[in-house]
Amino acid sequence: MREHEPQFREKGANVVAIGLGGADYARHFRQETSITFPLLIDETSAVHKAAGLGKANILHIFRSDNAAARKRASFAGFRQYKLGKDPFQLGGSFVFGPGDVDRFAHISKTFGDNAPMASLLAALP
Repeated sequence: MREHEPQFREKGANVVAIGLGGADYARHFRQETSITFPLLIDETSAVHKAAGLGKANILHIFRSDNAAARKRASFAGFRQYKLGKDPFQLGGSFVFGPGDVDRFAHISKTFGDNAPMASLLAALP
């Protein structure tokens, strides 16, 4: 998201991340990734549960789609940072608004299952 934030801003959108863990973990993550957009903390997983985000299990590590995502990330120079509060919590990507409108939702099925950036940008008005 960090690399694509200017494209979102050009379309009048703001990028926000929500992570598990406490303020110390968030501060460390922000320093390691150099993100400049807001990073909110969901210490109780309430937002993740409300969004219907699932949990992985140990077998997800061996899935071929997960292996492919790890390979793509490694090739692109990304690395996994310190494990967070719940390493099995899966994520999602959403585009909201303006107003009370849900424009796009992608719920991850496994680790590394991220919404295509082109889909996120296309969902913007």
